[in-house]
Amino acid sequence: MLWKTFRWAFAVTALGLAAGVLYDGWTALGIVAILSVLEISLSFDNAVINAGILKKMNAFWQKIFLTVGIVIAVFGMRLVFPVVIVAISARLDPWSAVHLALTDKDRYQELVTDAHPSIAAFGGMFLLMIFLDFVFEDREIKWLGWLERPLARLGSVDMLSVCIALVVLLVSAVTFGAHAHQHGGTHADKAETVLLAGVAGLITYMVVGGLSGFFEQKLEDEEEREQEAEEEARRAGRRDTPVKLAGKAAFFMFLYLEVLDASFSFDGVIGAFAITNDIVLMALGLGIGAMYVRSLTVYLVRQGTLDDYVYLEHGAHYAIGALSLILLVTIQYQINEVVTGLVGVVLIGASFWSSVRRNRALRTAA
Repeated sequence: MLWKTFRWAFAVTALGLAAGVLYDGWTALGIVAILSVLEISLSFDNAVINAGILKKMNAFWQKIFLTVGIVIAVFGMRLVFPVVIVAISARLDPWSAVHLALTDKDRYQELVTDAHPSIAAFGGMFLLMIFLDFVFEDREIKWLGWLERPLARLGSVDMLSVCIALVVLLVSAVTFGAHAHQHGGTHADKAETVLLAGVAGLITYMVVGGLSGFFEQKLEDEEEREQEAEEEARRAGRRDTPVKLAGKAAFFMFLYLEVLDASFSFDGVIGAFAITNDIVLMALGLGIGAMYVRSLTVYLVRQGTLDDYVYLEHGAHYAIGALSLILLVTIQYQINEVVTGLVGVVLIGASFWSSVRRNRALRTAA
């Protein structure tokens, strides 16, 4: 099972490391390996969240997630995305941005750093909405009951998560604007940049999440009708069953997964610049890491890990909440990527240990 799920990740690792050596020698191999570990450590919470969504999809869409999805993840977010943000921020055409990335790496890194406030605001708001919608929902299983019970009661207020997210965005924009003004920047321009990017992240979440939720509900209604039809067929002595129509639902859930992965990858892409400003090595290292995250997602689904360790999803969402705030704080302050990675690992580790203790208690009681 382990080999079957991770065989593509192992193959991509071998190819990626070999490509690094061919591209720039043994030093490049070390950089690619470090970037791979960075991506995996920063994106473990991503795998847990993805698994919660992917388990609702059939085997076909799980394969799409591992094939088409990984192409989007590697080439879209880890290679094209850094070039696009440089092209937009520097008002260059894409080819000029690629040429700059390959020939003047220091200037390229400088332009990516200048674009960081927009990236952080967009990704921070998207992830914050995921966290808020999770904690405001009343769930049968609660990890931190003392916190989750009152938050679930507050969740009965319509649009509360959107209101809180907008307040957080406004505070972030004003704070960053003041900071930029003190350092010779333009207060209005910087604040407006953060506001626009944050609102774009919020709109993206609401559109993609809304569409996936709508089609997921249609899928559930269809499944209910199928179960009723199967029951009637059994009573009538027939064996024929209706065919599932999950195409649109699965497509929008896949789209939601890709946007989610994009938001998670912001910290990995930005963190990678602390190690190298070579976009080829960055794409190789982060691409290998992304493949492992994809494979881990499928492994969690097929092993039923989320059903066995019920608090894992809670821990991952708390890690998302922490990551969203860290991204917003990095608009003004620099935070070491090690801190970002450790926060997620600690929260998920704590939720895993709580799940183990819960399972032991249930077995003892039985």
